[in-house]
Amino acid sequence: MTIRLPDADGALRTYEPRTEPLAVTPGTPFTSRTVFSAAHVVADPFADVSPDSPAAVDWDATLAFRRHLWSHGLGVAEAMDTAQRGMGLDWAGAAELIRRSAAEAKSVGGRIACGVGTDQIAAGSLAEVRAAYEEQLAVVEESGAQAILMASRALAAAASGPEDYLEVYGHLLRQSAEPVVLHWLGPMFDPALEGYWGSSDLDAATDTFLEVIAAHPDKVDGIKVSLLDARREIDIRRRLPKGVRCYTGDDFNYPELIAGDEQGFSHALLGIFDPLGPLAAQAVRVLDTGDVRGFRDLLDPTVGLSRHLFQSPTRFYKTGVVFLAWLAGHQSHFTMVGGLQSARSLPHLATAYELADGLGLFPDPKLAEERMKTLLSVYGVDQ
Repeated sequence: MTIRLPDADGALRTYEPRTEPLAVTPGTPFTSRTVFSAAHVVADPFADVSPDSPAAVDWDATLAFRRHLWSHGLGVAEAMDTAQRGMGLDWAGAAELIRRSAAEAKSVGGRIACGVGTDQIAAGSLAEVRAAYEEQLAVVEESGAQAILMASRALAAAASGPEDYLEVYGHLLRQSAEPVVLHWLGPMFDPALEGYWGSSDLDAATDTFLEVIAAHPDKVDGIKVSLLDARREIDIRRRLPKGVRCYTGDDFNYPELIAGDEQGFSHALLGIFDPLGPLAAQAVRVLDTGDVRGFRDLLDPTVGLSRHLFQSPTRFYKTGVVFLAWLAGHQSHFTMVGGLQSARSLPHLATAYELADGLGLFPDPKLAEERMKTLLSVYGVDQ
């Protein structure tokens, strides 16, 4: 069987899908790395909503996908960028997602950490930003989940310099009940976060980021760095206080960062581990045995797909993630909250299908092929 796929120039090419998926099975918990997948949300395709309406979520399918990730030993990073925080999912929807997902994690013994931000306000004073963070932190702590302090658009707009970041984050860390993960999300993921930590000079911003951690090492479980800059992450990792982990958020360079070097390694909190979940889990179990080469042999070939999904404009990577979840049979439709299924072109999606199929990511390659052909027919491509 073959399928005709469009390329970037509008021409059609013939592709022969694989017939068997990559063989992966659930296994024992990881021992060498802590690994979270930032998980997407499944929209309710029958909700009569517009792109700017509050998100209509299919809760059953959304929670089923989290159980899929937990079954492979992965932790779930909930209500993060991959779940379309600030791009279709508002705070009311995120709060409901956190409560439901945390309860589900408790019932199945899954690990979960949840995003804490300020997206219930569009802008405000520093005091209002602190209050917004506090409201969300309380919801996450009450759910029993670990907190991830996400970067805030409102703080980026309100802060006049590094001292404001030091004050706000210091205040939050002093009152947090348990150690949190600090998240530095770069402007390639969200342009509103340009100049975060008080400077567009990344060296100066890094110093402020590390100053926050150094002042409260007992309240920081780890950091998540999403700058797509492997050198900078390694530099930050080597400067962390003892006991503070680095969770890579680099969807371009994750195999080398997780594998590490003679001076250390990164754990993982990655959006790409949503579509790569079972394969990524298998790779980490190989790494648990000390087989770095085997780990790289499994994970290195996935980087091409990840770089494709996260290509500029990077913030639209969620479209590819949900598209692959549909092809893999984790949901019955290709619809997204906020109408974001339209954010990537047909040639982009066709390449994503080809790359994912080549890796054996689809449990049922025939189903994926049929669904890809269905999408192509909507765009006028006959097979």
